[in-house]
Amino acid sequence: MVIRYHCKHCETEIGSLPFESAESVVSLIQRLENDSHQYDDKEQFLIIGEGGEMTVRCICEQCEKSLQQFPTYYALKKWLQ
Repeated sequence: MVIRYHCKHCETEIGSLPFESAESVVSLIQRLENDSHQYDDKEQFLIIGEGGEMTVRCICEQCEKSLQQFPTYYALKKWLQ
């Protein structure tokens, strides 16, 4: 089993991490999710599927560059078509 990293904007798979080495990563992401409860627009960083597979939603380099170049995109829920 692995933890997969996907871009939350373009859905590109960024990479994966073997599950055996991922315990500290999972606890860190769960802490981030718990901390995000204080915000109105809570985002889900960690998605656990029915079979136990895990997906971390983050931002790929291309989307990060686009957001830096066009910061108004941050206001949009979905800016890629």
